[in-house]
Amino acid sequence: MRVTEVCRAWVVYRMTMPGNATGGNVVCEQREWDALDAGRPGFHTLLHTGLRTEQEAERLARGTAGDPVPRKPRPKALGS
Repeated sequence: MRVTEVCRAWVVYRMTMPGNATGGNVVCEQREWDALDAGRPGFHTLLHTGLRTEQEAERLARGTAGDPVPRKPRPKALGS
């Protein structure tokens, strides 16, 4: 029988690509970040830690991408 573990914390980090180019923001579990950082300390940049839900982490990783476009009020008709 498989044992299922519950993730307690999520993190967002900025990936460093080969040649020290900056990559995109990545979401992972806290324990995955700990293992990643232990392998190459300081290589990637930790942006947010201790997030309660994956949805919150995804929102922070995206920034404003995916947010609804703000609605603009319609101009009033002339002569009304």
